[in-house]
Amino acid sequence: MVKLVILGGSGSGKSTQAQRLCKYLDMPLISTGEILRETISGNKSANGYGEPNDLVSSAKPYLEKGELVPDEMMIECIKVRLSQLDVSCGWILEGYPRTAFQAEELDFLLDSLGQKIDWAIYLQVPEAVMVSRSLGRSLPDDQPEIVQRRVELFYDCTIPILEYYDRRRRLLTINGDDSPEQVQHNILSLIGDG
Repeated sequence: MVKLVILGGSGSGKSTQAQRLCKYLDMPLISTGEILRETISGNKSANGYGEPNDLVSSAKPYLEKGELVPDEMMIECIKVRLSQLDVSCGWILEGYPRTAFQAEELDFLLDSLGQKIDWAIYLQVPEAVMVSRSLGRSLPDDQPEIVQRRVELFYDCTIPILEYYDRRRRLLTINGDDSPEQVQHNILSLIGDG
């Protein structure tokens, strides 16, 4: 019954690892990127999030510019998702938190729900890898200038998050430049499940 946060830049393999780990550990994936991408493409059905659709729709202008969505919108989405029944067996959160403030907000939210994060897993990859992988994905928001902006934002915002989790002794740093199989193996052995 483990609760994990997966951190990493655009193209670091966060989604891939989050999906692999959810399958392996048989628990739900909470992906803020998926919720937000569905918003951009207008596909709001079957995302398992029910209510936050209106909330998430107001996030669209930020996403189209490659900017971060306001904290209160994101935490509200996560709150709704973490109140659902299927998360009682543990969960993996991908795409959030993106700032130290959000990490703190998430801890407050989890506290109020009687939950806590076991590990924050940081997939570390070189900047050039982030950019080339992102550009190879052909998602609607993966334009070169948007990718570059996201990489810059990532470095500005992520270092404080890593420090936040490190101070709480909950940070695991993994080399995200290995093969997906190797990365998954390294994560599982560090969290004591592989």
